[in-house]
Amino acid sequence: MAQESERVMDYLTEVELLAENVIVDKQQIINLDGKRNRNREALRALQNSSNQSDQEQLDEEICNLCNQLKVKVNRLNEAQGKPEIRGFNLTPLTYEEMQAVTKILKKSEQFKTSA
Repeated sequence: MAQESERVMDYLTEVELLAENVIVDKQQIINLDGKRNRNREALRALQNSSNQSDQEQLDEEICNLCNQLKVKVNRLNEAQGKPEIRGFNLTPLTYEEMQAVTKILKKSEQFKTSA
């Protein structure tokens, strides 16, 4: 009986730590995103006359945290016996990919109107 109680406590401790890591990362993303937005506003006010390396660094940090958060959420769900969240690992289209999609859609529209 003591071993079972110990396993339950170990399990609950692990889940709590994983959940805490997820919450900490989410809060850090919120804080950095707020800072990024304030920087964006300041940069716009200065009409792009200042160095934008801070903005690029914030973008990179937020991207890294988001990627780490996905792994942590999956680990938390796994520890809780929940299935992996579908579509959670999607990434947005790049500018070039979006241009290619737009080009295909325009060709499709031209084909429809000529037929």
